[in-house]
Amino acid sequence: MSEFFMLLGLSSTQAKIGVMLCDGTIDTLYMVGLASLLSILGGVPLGIVLLVTSKGYFFDSPKFYSVLGAIVNALRSIPFIILMVAIIPLTKLLVGTSIGTTAAIVPLTVSTIPFLSRLVETSLHTVPYGLIEAAESMGTPPWKIVTKVLLPEALPELIQNFTLTVIVIIGCSAMAGIIGGGGLGDIAIRYGYMRFQAGVMISTVIILIVMVQLTQLLGDFLARRVDHR
Repeated sequence: MSEFFMLLGLSSTQAKIGVMLCDGTIDTLYMVGLASLLSILGGVPLGIVLLVTSKGYFFDSPKFYSVLGAIVNALRSIPFIILMVAIIPLTKLLVGTSIGTTAAIVPLTVSTIPFLSRLVETSLHTVPYGLIEAAESMGTPPWKIVTKVLLPEALPELIQNFTLTVIVIIGCSAMAGIIGGGGLGDIAIRYGYMRFQAGVMISTVIILIVMVQLTQLLGDFLARRVDHR
């Protein structure tokens, strides 16, 4: 790939930086993509559990809801940089190492699942309770009300919250570079900050901004497409 950049008129040093940024972008997309998927797979069910056990819903259980809510809130309150270090043993247990892009996915996922679960709970609470009562009056079981009423009705808000979660993960993935998480954050720290290469630092920031902008545009587009209200 360095030959491609040199064909563009760049010097060998600039070509190497270009290759490095491309590799860092791919690593970041890998981290963000997989962490986002795992966060959605974990955060949506957890958000549903929080909803259905809250007051007035199918499995109203104040004690269970309070305990689970306290755990979720505690995890949400831990700064990401501290969480990364705190769960290094768990990261090593799951992926065999605490350094690299794959290792960074573990704290990214652990950090965003409780964050997204609260967003999911809030989104589902926006569905008018009259729709739930109407479904219950027809003998619809709770799991069908969740999948056929709550989730479809709250889908535009859920997509916006998924978008917000992905953007948060993009920002956290850059912080993962502090402990060798790889990706653009690692490049910004090792080459931009430690070697005083302002151009590298600015380039990584621009790429991250573009990622966030594209993510937001896609999320807004999808939310408009599914919103039929």
